[in-house]
Amino acid sequence: MQWFTTGVSTTLVLILLGAVSFFVLFAHNLSESVKEQLTVTVLLDKNASAAETGKLQRRLQQSAYVAAVDYISEQKALEEQVRVMGSDPSEFLGENPYTASFEVHVKASYANADSLAQITSQLKRQAVVDDVIYQRELVEAVNDNLHRISFILLGLAALLALVSFALINNTVRLSIYSGRFIIRTMKLVGAGWGFIRRPFMVRSFNLGFLSGLFADALLYGGIQALLRQDSSLAQYIHTDMLVAVGAAVLLFGLLLTLGCTYFSVGRCLRMKAGELY
Repeated sequence: MQWFTTGVSTTLVLILLGAVSFFVLFAHNLSESVKEQLTVTVLLDKNASAAETGKLQRRLQQSAYVAAVDYISEQKALEEQVRVMGSDPSEFLGENPYTASFEVHVKASYANADSLAQITSQLKRQAVVDDVIYQRELVEAVNDNLHRISFILLGLAALLALVSFALINNTVRLSIYSGRFIIRTMKLVGAGWGFIRRPFMVRSFNLGFLSGLFADALLYGGIQALLRQDSSLAQYIHTDMLVAVGAAVLLFGLLLTLGCTYFSVGRCLRMKAGELY
């Protein structure tokens, strides 16, 4: 019953730690997606030919910093503005005031002020490019907020890791301490320290493994329930992310229970007869 209680406690702690790890990775994927929604608008020269436009589009698609490229024709730009403003500016101007453009979605690693400044400078040197526009203030605000959230989540994960270690260590140590008289008896009959440790280590391995499996199963069930509530979250939850969280929970459960058992048994082995009482 005591080891059963230890297993339940360990499982609950691993669930908590796994949940925090999951949300850290989820926040990372979400931030990557948010960054890739930031666009750089490349306005083309009105006199640019179709061949020059196609050449620039192929060059952009092959660039290391580009995640996706959308071509916006003059007519499509006009239609979008008419839909937004409710009026057609070409009716009183006598011509379409908009030029063709590319909406460039940069990769998340390049969605920062320094990289975008270099990209903008590089694109402006192209002969068919009239201007390059991006929302610098929005990019800086998004990056600042994402960095702040990431630091908070990482700090919370580190704190919970320490709390988890303390809780599991105390639970395992109390379980080992209750068997101190058995350990003393084994010492008196001449058993070596390794021989005495072995059954405790085997039991702790089983405890950590089963606790990790139960924690992974409950976490997976919780994630599936979350996806049933909001299926749009599936785009931020990848298979490799679930595998990483599950493996981390299982490995942490094994290492923690084995480590705590090793040192707790060693502490009992070093106890003198008077300390047992």
